[in-house]
Amino acid sequence: MTLAIVLAADAPAASLPTRSGEHLADRLADQLRRAGAHEVRHAAGLDELADLVDAATQPVLVTGADLVAHTAVLRHLATSPVGPTVALVLTDPPGDGHTAVREERGQVVGAGPAQALDGEATGVFGGALRVGVDDLPSLAAAARAAAAGVVPVGAPSAAAPPPAGPAVDRLFAGLAGLGVLTFAQRVRLLVAHRVGDPAGLAAAEAAVAAVDEDRAELKLSVKERDDFFTTFFVSTWSPYVTKASAKLGLGPTAVTMISVAFAVAAAVLFGTGGRLALVAGAVLLYLGFVLDCVDGQVARYTRHFSAWGGWLDTMADRAKEYVVYAGLGYGATQAGFRYGWALAIAAITLQTVRHMTDTWYGVLHDEAARRPKAVGTAGGGIGDKLNAASNRVQADTGSVSYWLKRTVVFPIGERWALIAITVALFGPLVSLYAVLAWGVLAFAYTGALRTLRARWMRVPVLDTVDATLHRDDGPLARLLPALLPALRPVGPLALAVVAALGPAALLVAALLTRDGAEVPRWAVPVALLVLLVAGLGAGATHAGPLDWLVPAALRAGEFLFAIAVGVVGDVPPWLIFGYVFVLTLHHYDLTARLEKRQSAPPLHGGTLGWEGRSVLLALAAIVGFAGIGMATLGTYLLVVFVGSVALAWVVLPARAARASVGLVGAGGRSPG
Repeated sequence: MTLAIVLAADAPAASLPTRSGEHLADRLADQLRRAGAHEVRHAAGLDELADLVDAATQPVLVTGADLVAHTAVLRHLATSPVGPTVALVLTDPPGDGHTAVREERGQVVGAGPAQALDGEATGVFGGALRVGVDDLPSLAAAARAAAAGVVPVGAPSAAAPPPAGPAVDRLFAGLAGLGVLTFAQRVRLLVAHRVGDPAGLAAAEAAVAAVDEDRAELKLSVKERDDFFTTFFVSTWSPYVTKASAKLGLGPTAVTMISVAFAVAAAVLFGTGGRLALVAGAVLLYLGFVLDCVDGQVARYTRHFSAWGGWLDTMADRAKEYVVYAGLGYGATQAGFRYGWALAIAAITLQTVRHMTDTWYGVLHDEAARRPKAVGTAGGGIGDKLNAASNRVQADTGSVSYWLKRTVVFPIGERWALIAITVALFGPLVSLYAVLAWGVLAFAYTGALRTLRARWMRVPVLDTVDATLHRDDGPLARLLPALLPALRPVGPLALAVVAALGPAALLVAALLTRDGAEVPRWAVPVALLVLLVAGLGAGATHAGPLDWLVPAALRAGEFLFAIAVGVVGDVPPWLIFGYVFVLTLHHYDLTARLEKRQSAPPLHGGTLGWEGRSVLLALAAIVGFAGIGMATLGTYLLVVFVGSVALAWVVLPARAARASVGLVGAGGRSPG
């Protein structure tokens, strides 16, 4: 449900007649309905708009009355999945009184007169914005402040006075001044212009008529910037599949499920062995990746976005890749290589820890973009130079350096391409070695550069979220700081890194004595005690410039401990892989919810925390039942994960819907 408001104040173009004979403001109202708005209202002034916003209980789409655009532009704004509050940003030169915009990483970090921005303007406000429910009070406050010609209450005291100009521009500048997180919606291939006279209206209408809206939307379904393999070997023909899927009525979720089926079939063929099976598996893997791209393209083309779809896409991507690793590990083992499963376990561990750093570095970068002054006061140095160099390369789209930078980090398209090519030509063993080799190099490269840049940014991110949740602390970890308060001054990252060294040492010792003497029984509890050192950082302030690495370090420690216990306890390698796989589902669930701005999984407390799971594994190993303990705990965690998914996406939403209907019904029966 979306309420759309056409703000006609200070917009002489509102009464201009369009080609169809209706006034521009009336045509905008009709376009907003076709864009998905369930209710469209006209507001003569900002005070009237504020009253409408006060009564709204759904997102609000606000447009000035001087906008000429394809209906698709408004539909994209209304359905944009990037965030709750989104503003249309154009590359047109700013007109009289139009608000200039500075954006970074897709976020509006400055809005107002061009000369008042902290940095160079990157665009101009397009006269339309969608505001999420949580930001509606700020929108109402900005509207009333702009109507009165004052700085909104809550804006920084040093903020410049509200700019003169159209009401919608003053409204947006006030909203930005209140610090509302706003994302930028750019216009590609389609047309959007703000007009002020009949000549401008005629020119804008001609530009709109010259573009095939549906064809442009199909092209827009492809990501603007993607990785090398995806850009040149998938996106060149995937829009045809997208168009066919839409005609057949296949939604994004259906395409995702077909992609999963292709990946599972490829994994089975990799495990079967034989040249024909390996080549067929490589082809299926490639087609599965094409469909992995198509599901997002279908979502963008049909504008069917949902939190469930985004979560499912993230989880399916990781599950598909790791099932393929399992197929490769099994295939290498069947081909006579003793350590095929070991390579698969190493691959899944490496990739998961890498993804944890990717997630939190993205959060770090977004936070830095929202606080550019914090970056500028960090003192420059090598981090400053690396940041400038990175920005130059990213701006040089299509250059050799641009593609090298995007490829060297080993993104998913390149991973799937490498697996498909190497397994078809050489077999599962070479494929696993190739994935590990490139993955280690990419991890070293990105880790080193990101660490340097993060030290320069000096922007904390874990203190902006529930650190306990994303650390995945359990009851024991939350208790440990109270037991050993003397170690509180030690940073949480240092504690997590030290904690990971114990399991790493145990694993190395277990591997070295694999064919000789047994690892001493006391080694497991000692490694566990070292691992529990990380719990001393629970509850601490994660405000250090590198504390975004804490979740990845904790994942590495837990995974290494589980693998070491499995090796010491002579657990079958496939069972160790299966247990680690279940852990990855749990941890990706947490990060997917972070990215989709969802709350914690409903049964998160039942997962026991990283330290609780490790203690149970250690006890099972000490009493000589490591395999049974790992299988039992893994099954339990899988049941909890499935239960959380069912509760979060089926049971609780249905219960909330019934409660909402009940309230409406009760309201309808009440007297008066």
